[in-house]
Amino acid sequence: MVELFFEDFAVGQTFGSGRRKIEAEDIKRFAAEFDPQPFHLDEEAARGSLFGGLAASGWHTAALTMRLLVESDFQPAGGRIGASFDELRWPQPVRPGDELRVETEILEIKASKSKPEIGFIKVKVTTLNQAERAVQEYIANLVVQRRQKGVRKPVLRDAREG
Repeated sequence: MVELFFEDFAVGQTFGSGRRKIEAEDIKRFAAEFDPQPFHLDEEAARGSLFGGLAASGWHTAALTMRLLVESDFQPAGGRIGASFDELRWPQPVRPGDELRVETEILEIKASKSKPEIGFIKVKVTTLNQAERAVQEYIANLVVQRRQKGVRKPVLRDAREG
C-alpha cells in the first residue's frame, strides 16, 4: 500500500476496501463489552425489539468500518487523523451473516492556512453490506500530511495492469 500525501488527493477520488463477514457471536461479544442492550445480546429478546432480530451495535459497525478503512487502499500519509465529523448515520442494522465493505470518496480538499505541513480533506465513508445497501454513512474531516520537499510523488498503477 502506498501512503498518499495531501497533494495526491483530488475531489471525486474513491477508494475501496476488502470485505468482512459478521457472525452472531461477533455481535454479542462486542455488545457484551461495549453496548449491552438486549437486541445486541439475545436473539429472542431481539425478535421482540424494534429491530425484529439480532442487530449489531452502531458502535460495532463504526469499529468494523475503521478496521476495513485501515486495511483499505485509502492510505493518507500519517494515518487517518480525524479533526471532526459532520454526520453519522446508520440507515439499517448490521445482521449476522452480513458481509461489509467500505467506500471512501474525497469531497473537499483544503490547505491549512496556519500550518503549511498539513492539509484537510473531507471524506464521505459509506459502509455497505452484501446487498450494496448502506449500513453506515459519515462525513469526516481529516488532517493529512503535505509532501515535504524531496519526497517523490508515488506512481499509482491501475490494478488491472498487474
